[in-house]
Amino acid sequence: MDAGLFTANNVWMMLATALVFFMHTGFSFLEIGLTRQKNTINILFKNIFIITGGLLLYYAWGFNMMYPGFEEGSSGIFGFAGFGIAAPENGMTPEYADGGYTWWTDFLFQGMFAATAATIVSGAVAERIKIGAFMIFTVIYVGFVYPIVGAWKWGGGFLDSWGFYDFAGSTLVHSVGGWAALVAIFLLGSRIGKFDENGKPKAIPGHSIPMATAGVLILWLGWFGFNGGSVLSADPELTSLVLVTTSLAAAAGGFGAMILSTILYKNLDLTMFLNGILGGLVGITAGADLMSPNEAVAIGFLAGLLIVLAVSLVDKLKLDDPVGAVAVHLVCGIWGTLAVGIFGAKAGGEQFMTQLYGVLIIGVFCVVCTFIILGALKSIMGLRVSKEEEIEGLDIHEHGMDAYPDFINE
Repeated sequence: MDAGLFTANNVWMMLATALVFFMHTGFSFLEIGLTRQKNTINILFKNIFIITGGLLLYYAWGFNMMYPGFEEGSSGIFGFAGFGIAAPENGMTPEYADGGYTWWTDFLFQGMFAATAATIVSGAVAERIKIGAFMIFTVIYVGFVYPIVGAWKWGGGFLDSWGFYDFAGSTLVHSVGGWAALVAIFLLGSRIGKFDENGKPKAIPGHSIPMATAGVLILWLGWFGFNGGSVLSADPELTSLVLVTTSLAAAAGGFGAMILSTILYKNLDLTMFLNGILGGLVGITAGADLMSPNEAVAIGFLAGLLIVLAVSLVDKLKLDDPVGAVAVHLVCGIWGTLAVGIFGAKAGGEQFMTQLYGVLIIGVFCVVCTFIILGALKSIMGLRVSKEEEIEGLDIHEHGMDAYPDFINE
C-alpha cells in the first residue's frame, strides 16, 4: 500500500476518534439539560468517571477481551488475549488492518465506543441513584459485559459466523446500554413526584432546554465519527455514503417524531423533536453502509415515530426515564438492527431472522447480567439515595458543591 494512503486512512481514523470522544460532551449536555439544576454536578461526575474509567478498563483487559483472536474451532463465545495493549510487530505498518490504521489508533477508536454503553445508563438513572453504586456498575458492565458482547460480532465470535450484521453498533453499543437502562430504572423506581396518586405521569421539566439542544447537535456531529469511522479507512465512496445516510436518517427521525407528537399531543414539543433526531441516528447505525439515501430516510422516519410511541409506553409502564434513553437507544437500536434485514444490500428473510436472533441473544445476556450486578449492589449497599437527598439534590449531598452557586437551587 502507498505510504500516503496509509497515512490518510490513519489520519481519518484519528479524526473519527476525536469526534466520538466529543460525543461525551453531547451526552453530558443532553443529560444535564433534561434534568434538574440540583443534580448537575452529579451527572457531570458520572460522565467524566465513565470516560476515564472506561478507557482504563479497555486498556487493562477490555480490548483484548473484545478482540481475542478466536482460534479455528472455537465456540466464539469468550476469549482473552492477555492484559495490556502491547502492539504486534506489524501494528504500525500497512500489514495491520489492511492498511486502514495502526494498532494504537485501533485501540483508541474502539476505546471511545466502550464508554458509550454506560453513558446511556447514566441518563436513564439520573437524579436518584447512589454515585458509588453507579460507579461499581460501570466498572463491571464496561469492563466485562460490553467487550464480551462486542467479541461475538466485531471480535469474530459466533454471531459473526452466523452472518449477524451491525455496522457501527445499533445493538452492540446502543442496545447493550439500553437493556441495562431498562433494568436499572425498573429496579430503582421512579423519581419522587413523577407519578401522581393515580399513577398518571407528570412532567418534571429539565433546567436547560438550550443546553439539551446543544447536546443533540454535538451528538449529531460526533456521529460522523461514530459511523464514518466505522468504515475503518478513509475510503472516499463508502465514507461519504455513510455520512449521507447518517445525516438523512437523523433529519427524518426528527421530522417523524415532530409530526406524530404534534398529532397526538397538539403541541410542537422540542424535546420529542430532539429525541427523534437521536432515534434516527441510532436506527441507521447498524446498516449505514448498506442503505441508499431513500432507505435511510425511511429508517430514520420510522425511528422517529417509534420514539414517540416508546416514550408513551415507558410512562404507561410507570417507569421513569428522564432523558428517554430506553426509547432512543433500546427501541431504536433494536429497530435499526432489524432494519438491516428489511432494507439495503442484505435485505431478506434469512438475514432478518439472523438479526432477530442476535437481538434476542444479546438482550437476554445483558438483562441477566444487569439484574445480577444491580441486584447484588442493591442487597449490599443499596441503589437509591434517601428521600431527603433526592429532594434536596445530589449535588450537595453526594459532592458538596453546587453547579450554579450564584442562583437559588430549585
